[in-house]
Amino acid sequence: MHRLSKSVVGHKEVDAVTDVLLKDGYLGMGAEVARFEADIANYIGVSADQVVCVNSGTAALHLAVEAILSKEKYEVIVPSFTFLSSYQAISAAGAVPVSCDVYDNTWTLDLEMAKELISERTCAIMAVHYASNPVNLNKLYELAAQHNIRVIEDAAHAFGCVHNGKKIGSVGDIVCFSFDGIKNITSGEGGAILSRDSEFLSIVKDTRLLGVEKDTEKRIAGQRSWDFDVKRQGYRYHMSNIFAAIGRVQLSRLDSEFAPKRKSLLSIYTTLLAGNENIILQKIEEGNDIIPHIFPVRVKNGKRDSLRAHLESKSIQTGIHYKPNHLLSLYKNDDNRFINTLNIYKEIVTLPLHPDLTEGDVKNICKEIINYLEK
Repeated sequence: MHRLSKSVVGHKEVDAVTDVLLKDGYLGMGAEVARFEADIANYIGVSADQVVCVNSGTAALHLAVEAILSKEKYEVIVPSFTFLSSYQAISAAGAVPVSCDVYDNTWTLDLEMAKELISERTCAIMAVHYASNPVNLNKLYELAAQHNIRVIEDAAHAFGCVHNGKKIGSVGDIVCFSFDGIKNITSGEGGAILSRDSEFLSIVKDTRLLGVEKDTEKRIAGQRSWDFDVKRQGYRYHMSNIFAAIGRVQLSRLDSEFAPKRKSLLSIYTTLLAGNENIILQKIEEGNDIIPHIFPVRVKNGKRDSLRAHLESKSIQTGIHYKPNHLLSLYKNDDNRFINTLNIYKEIVTLPLHPDLTEGDVKNICKEIINYLEK
């Protein structure tokens, strides 16, 4: 079976977790989390105090939204074509997701439509770097600056990716990553928030620990806050030392193992499928150097579902990333402008991509696709 995606961990990760279990003696949030935050900061090129680790990418988005909304500004513009977690994070924070279409070729946020959706209630634009393809950041931040609103980059797919020579997270307003089991690196479960806004980060740090003020410093020192104050709603969103230990090893393997392999497999897919008249590939934004988390393609002429069935019969898993959120009951939106989102959804299929695949595996998958579509 060629799996669609999988966690790729080994003895180094096991040894790191063993050290936490047997040597550190503390499994919750502590010094290992601080070390992971410092490692992430060093990798991306920011200071360690600009990184906050949490227990999931969804938690990162939730905390980011909740920290910036107000009674007057409570709407967040977000592409409908994204994973449900983007929307759930917004609504969980008490904000309102405002659905936006995506471009037909890059499958990322339609900035022209986003501009039309901005109102006096808008607090932020949540731009999703779909399939590791960062949104046109220059235009995105120009738009936000013109209207004095915040930007939250949902970079769950884009850890390690580069835009115009700079790593995602090294510049920008608020950037949220995911480290779940199948991302570019994993910490088992986990996520991170990056920002240069110290006031915002102070809120996020407290909120991840039930709102207990300044509890982060105590936890890192292996202590607890006993006499404390709480001024805002908080959550148990902190990362554990166990997850951080896995993440630190994974990060050390990214540039030497995971990134080259993912890029190599992407290159093979692109080379073999680019000329097929039944396939549409995602256009990578100019200036982007991506480490692909997933590899979705569009299958034309109504052949998507039958192709999926054929590949399944050959033990090749596929997926559909994603069902548009404006079609879901909770976020139903009858705006008729989601033309690109709906067209993409009818045709999108995600092909296997993870570091345990071989180049031969990908060539065989492409062969099955091409042979079937040429029938």
